[in-house]
Amino acid sequence: MTDLAGWIEDAIKSYGATSAENSLGNAAHERAWGEPLVAFSNGDDSLYQKLKADIGAFYFTPAEAFQRAFPVHQVKPQQLTVISWILPQTDATRSDHRKESRYPSERWARSRYFGEAFNASLRRHVANVLNHAGFQALAPVDASFWSKAVSERYGFSSNWSERHAAHVSGLGTFGLCDGLITAAGKAVRCGSVVARIAIEPTTRPYADHHAYCLHFTHGKCGKCMGRCPAGAISEAGHDKTKCWDYLQRVTFEYVKNQFGIETYACGLCQTRVPCESRIPTSPTMG
Repeated sequence: MTDLAGWIEDAIKSYGATSAENSLGNAAHERAWGEPLVAFSNGDDSLYQKLKADIGAFYFTPAEAFQRAFPVHQVKPQQLTVISWILPQTDATRSDHRKESRYPSERWARSRYFGEAFNASLRRHVANVLNHAGFQALAPVDASFWSKAVSERYGFSSNWSERHAAHVSGLGTFGLCDGLITAAGKAVRCGSVVARIAIEPTTRPYADHHAYCLHFTHGKCGKCMGRCPAGAISEAGHDKTKCWDYLQRVTFEYVKNQFGIETYACGLCQTRVPCESRIPTSPTMG
């Protein structure tokens, strides 16, 4: 097998296209996600060390995550590849969500619950495909050692971030609300697997972690601030405490009572904004 990147990308996209789990769990059996975007980064990429230094000592580099999963196997960081993907919300889900101003739409809530269950299934599928082919692999967020944490600098955090892995892999940059702006926009979910496999890293088409956010690049936009019912987004950034409080107090009960789903969902800042479904060039988009 010579085209390992193509093989893995096909495994991810074909699973998304054929798996019955890629569903909103509604009567119409609608797809939860559109076609994934896939990219790769090397385990020795200096950004992973920078993330650890920036977020906190608890944050795992790819090599540290791999070593925890395979403690008897010695590996060098450069022998590892992080496989990252983006799952875009469907047109129907985004259209519904644009109309909301206080609570999540039903499709959005379903994508958060059933769609994330598919994302977990996709992580297992990718890791299994690799392991069965002789390449040791793990999905860090599904590992027993994955945990939430508190960053001294950023507050609520965890020891592995799907969004940050996607950023390092060239898939997107962060917006004012902390969402990842990708070629498919910000209305997305992310996933990743770390594997002992040699794949050419995807070239990052940006040098700054805010390169796709109009607020940071043009000094204007801020549309996500007006979309947040919790007042958790300001020019100072994303207030995670206010955001989490709104999820717990308001949207969890709403989603449970209205749709019979127990999940934390909101995501209003990801729609009716210029970066909803693309990399924006003008604050009038969206």
